[in-house]
Amino acid sequence: MTLAMGLTTAVAQKEITLEDIWSKGTFAAKSIPGFNFMNDGRQYTLREGNTIAAFDITTGEKTQTIFDPQTLREKNGFDGKFASYTFSPDEQLILLATNRKQVYRRSFLATYYLYDRNKNEISLLYDADRQMNAHFSPDGMKIGFVHKNNLYYKDLATDEVVQITEDGQEDAIIHGAADWVYEEEFAITRTFEWSPDGRFLAWIRFDERAVPQFTMTNYRNGLYPDYETFKYPKVGEKNALVSVHLYDVEDDRSREVDILTSESDLYIPRIKWTKQADQLVVFVLNRHQNNLKLILANANNGDARVLMEESNKYYIDIDDNLTFLEDREHFLWTSEKAGRNQVYLIDFDGRKKRITPKNDIVTEVYGYDPARKQIYYQAIDHSPLQRAVFSIDLKGQVKKLTSADLEGWNGARFSTTFDYYVLVHATADSPPVYSVYRNDGKLIRVIEDNAELADRTTEYGFQPKEFFTFKNQEGTTLNGYMIKPNDFDSTKKYPVFMFLYGGPGSQQVVDDWQGRYLTWFQMLAQKGYIVACVDNRGTGGRGEEFKKQIYMNLGKMETADQIDAAKYLGDLPYIDPSRVGVFGWSYGGYMSTNLILHGNDVFKMAIAVAPVTNWRWYDTIYTERYMRTEAENEQGYHDYSPVYYADKLKGSYLLVHGLSDDNVHFQHAAEMARALIDAGKEFDTMYYPNDNHGISGPGSKLHLFRLMTNFIKENL
Repeated sequence: MTLAMGLTTAVAQKEITLEDIWSKGTFAAKSIPGFNFMNDGRQYTLREGNTIAAFDITTGEKTQTIFDPQTLREKNGFDGKFASYTFSPDEQLILLATNRKQVYRRSFLATYYLYDRNKNEISLLYDADRQMNAHFSPDGMKIGFVHKNNLYYKDLATDEVVQITEDGQEDAIIHGAADWVYEEEFAITRTFEWSPDGRFLAWIRFDERAVPQFTMTNYRNGLYPDYETFKYPKVGEKNALVSVHLYDVEDDRSREVDILTSESDLYIPRIKWTKQADQLVVFVLNRHQNNLKLILANANNGDARVLMEESNKYYIDIDDNLTFLEDREHFLWTSEKAGRNQVYLIDFDGRKKRITPKNDIVTEVYGYDPARKQIYYQAIDHSPLQRAVFSIDLKGQVKKLTSADLEGWNGARFSTTFDYYVLVHATADSPPVYSVYRNDGKLIRVIEDNAELADRTTEYGFQPKEFFTFKNQEGTTLNGYMIKPNDFDSTKKYPVFMFLYGGPGSQQVVDDWQGRYLTWFQMLAQKGYIVACVDNRGTGGRGEEFKKQIYMNLGKMETADQIDAAKYLGDLPYIDPSRVGVFGWSYGGYMSTNLILHGNDVFKMAIAVAPVTNWRWYDTIYTERYMRTEAENEQGYHDYSPVYYADKLKGSYLLVHGLSDDNVHFQHAAEMARALIDAGKEFDTMYYPNDNHGISGPGSKLHLFRLMTNFIKENL
């Protein structure tokens, strides 16, 4: 079955260039800055240069200038520039991060300044080298922060800085921040949390002394290269030992939290306080990541008990969908335990009640409004390709907030009081539209409609994505899309360029705008290629079993499905089966490499950027979640690690990697190249010095996409 999203029209078209995409921003969709809603739920703040201004969400009009460095009485070393800001709970103080230095993907060091709105004065948070993770206590009287791997707080009433821990040390002990693998795979950087009354500070301590190190080489015009070394636990190696600790501000005492296990080889991916000032919840996840306990610990007396436990025959994904209710007796939680991700209401005795409809797949929870007793969330709508926004009360009465004319992809951001929300709507062929709605669903105004970009896509002859489904050899229906050339002629034979990612829980075949990649695909369509994409088994949007059936066998089903997809496409009357190519990045690069090897009779060409080539060399948390350790799953690790199958290469293969990739290390590409050389195979390579996993250094993206475009032209 084929569903065309829009109509193909033969119109005069301008030629898309790589410079348009990667240098000039010709096809860049306008976005809106992240909304920082204020306590009143109606005003939000934005940076304007080096000032902070407040605006009315209903009109967009500026209501006040909150911070202007030109008006400061005392600057105390502040140069007027800042990278980010946060308000104190009462919004009278603003914490400004300046002089930022990136650490890993999410973490950074900064010099923090504190601005007092009442006094119009600014002061340094801590007179020392850069800090990280500075964070207000809920009572607004203290700021916790990390400095040189130790945890501190500043008492704003006395200006006293208190050092809580003493043994923090680089590459050894971390307090209140995350190590590399937690930051990358559990998406956290700050690992300390204040209690609701600001009396207690809870944090995670990492002992990473036994974690092996990895070294990257950077070339920066010196006589010798720079070596960057950091702790990185690869499959089966030792992780950091983690423990949870509590500091009592009133008594100036610390204690370790009892997590009710003697097991040390585990993860603590989150800590969260309940609505009670002395009740801390600790997430305790086993190394296999298929058993999760929520431990409820009393900060006053040290008592602990299991609040909730969940097990899964595959694995459990960690997220932040835990909300404690004002009644102090219930909390909201999302789980796939019934086969689809849904919201549950759970009491402190463990009794569970599913809130969302049983056929829903909840994809994001936006929050809970205690005044209206409503949960706001995003879920799959009609098709795995689409998303809608909903509200639901605790009794299960659901309301769809996105109207019938907004089919496609919808996401939302709610104000602090949930009186308003900003809805983002897009489709596969129309760029994002940002609109403000009142809580009752009434449209207030459109902030940005990207009309210019929409007109430009017509001017340049963008072709619609045609969604289709087909069945693989085992009878499973898979979703795909294709983009045909503007002057498509069904009597001709076209080459096919396939794009994929294919990793666990991901989706590429969606009714959503896909930015610069989409524009590159349109450029290739202009040049006479059919571009196609298929989501294999293991991808998201279709329930737990579809996603998790690849457990212990990464690459096996995904590779088979993509080969079946290429054969399906090759059987279409207007496609030349002898000219099928594929491109992927990261997990997609792993997949494209597998396809040119295991599908060497189907694929003529493959491009792999930053691919995993042997799962043994990737990190513990990600890989073992899906594969367990190599000792437990030797065949699974061997069968679809491309480095073992270099002798199968027949077609044209381009291998690309950044030398400073801290995520998928250059080791993967180097070992793959060595295996291909040993097998006597010809291939093309390009390595980007000092570039990380995203290959985003100055000029790198344009260079890379020019390289790939030429490779496609020469080999497909």
